[in-house]
Amino acid sequence: MTTTPPAALDVVRNDDESRYEIRDGDTLLGFAAYQETPELVVFTHTEVFPGSEGRGVGGQLVGGALDDVRTRELRVLPVCPFVQAYLQRHPEHADLDYRAPRSTATD
Repeated sequence: MTTTPPAALDVVRNDDESRYEIRDGDTLLGFAAYQETPELVVFTHTEVFPGSEGRGVGGQLVGGALDDVRTRELRVLPVCPFVQAYLQRHPEHADLDYRAPRSTATD
């Protein structure tokens, strides 16, 4: 059976709770907790609530969170196994990994 990720979900950064949240309207579907330094976001735990698991919600959550981290010109330390696995499966975000050396290539 093939499942498709739900559309039109919102990923928002909740600075008061130190987490990214994924919502369907007013309904909270899950979160990715983090700690932040001036140059680094440390993802510590990701949770998708029962009923939303297995539908791609976690991937949308982490992808949206990493997109936000990129726009803020920060890097990521993935302590959370889910975020670490996501980075390994999605090379378009691999450059955000704090453990990976920055490219020194020039034109």
